[in-house]
Amino acid sequence: MEILLLERLAPEAQAWLQARHRLAFRPELAEDAGALRRQVYNVQALVLPRKVVVTRELLDFAPVLRAVARLHVGTENTDLEACRDHRVRVIQGTHAHVRSNAEYLLASLLLMMRRGIGSALRGERDAPPMIGRELHGSVVGIIGLAPSAHALAMMLHALGARVIGYDPAVHHTASVWSRLHIEPMGLQDVLSKADAVSVQVLYASRFQGFINDKVLAHCKPGQLWVATTRSRIFEAQALANALKDGRIEAAMLDGAESGFAGRGSPLADLPNLHLTPRIGSLTEESRQRASWYVAQRLHETLTAHRQPNYDTILSGPAPLDSRPSPLSGPAPLEDPRS
Repeated sequence: MEILLLERLAPEAQAWLQARHRLAFRPELAEDAGALRRQVYNVQALVLPRKVVVTRELLDFAPVLRAVARLHVGTENTDLEACRDHRVRVIQGTHAHVRSNAEYLLASLLLMMRRGIGSALRGERDAPPMIGRELHGSVVGIIGLAPSAHALAMMLHALGARVIGYDPAVHHTASVWSRLHIEPMGLQDVLSKADAVSVQVLYASRFQGFINDKVLAHCKPGQLWVATTRSRIFEAQALANALKDGRIEAAMLDGAESGFAGRGSPLADLPNLHLTPRIGSLTEESRQRASWYVAQRLHETLTAHRQPNYDTILSGPAPLDSRPSPLSGPAPLEDPRS
C-alpha cells in the first residue's frame, strides 16, 4: 500500500490517483488510534480527516511516510515540527476553499441583515415580518487579510458596500489595500465606523484573546459580526458582554472550538450568537478543487525520488504545502482534464 485514505477524495480525483498508485480507503481507522499506528508501517502517504491528529508518536510508527494530506485548512491538528524532522511533506488544499469561505461570510452577513429569511427557513410561516437592512451603502470592516478576505472584498464592492480594513500583520501603506480597494484604518477606527465586521485573521497563538474588552469598547452600536477564524481570537467574556449590551447585535462564527460557547461559558445560550460547525469550506466545488490538488501533490511526492530536487521537496524550510510545487510550477486547482 502506497496511500492510505481515511477520508475519501472526490470520486474522479480518487480514481485518477488509484490508477497511478496502490491505495486503500479505511475510514474506520479515524476512530482507532492504535489500529492506525499498526497500519502505517509501510504507508508512504496518508489522507486524513480533521479529527485525526498527526503527532510525533504517530510519525515514529511510519518510517517510510513521505506525505500527510488533508482536504481542509488549519494546522492545529498537525505537529509541523515533527513532520519537518521526519521529512514528511504536509499537503493541504488551502486555496481551494477561498471562494467557499468568502461566500459563507457574505451569506452570513446577508442572513443576519434579513433575518426574516432565517425565520422562513426554520419553517416559521406565520412569523411577523421583520424589517431588514441593506448591504448596499453600508460600511463593512474587514479584519485580517486571509485569502478569503480578498474574494469577499470584491463581492462587497459589487454589492455597493464601502469596505474598510485592518490587519495586525499588514502595514497600512502596503499595496494590497489599494489593490483590493479596501481603506486601511486602525482597528479602533474600523470598529467605530463599520455597520458589519468580518473576521478572517490568519490565526497564530499570539492572537489568542485579541478581540477583547478593550477592542470591543469601540464597536459602533448594533454591529453584525461574522468570522471564519479560530474562535480563540475572541475573549469569551468580552464577546458575551458586547452581545448582551447591544454593541454587537448578532454574530455568526464558523468552527468554534469545543467549549467556546458550551455549558459554563459566558456565551452559552445567547440567542444572538450563531455557531456553525466549520461549514464555510464545505461546498461540492471546493471539495473537487481540494481533492484534485491533493491527488496531484501526492502523485508528485511519491514519484519525486526520480527528480533532482527530491530533498528540497521533502525537507524544505516550510513543511506545509498549500502552494504549487517546485516540480511542476503553478498547479491547477481544477480538474486537470478541463
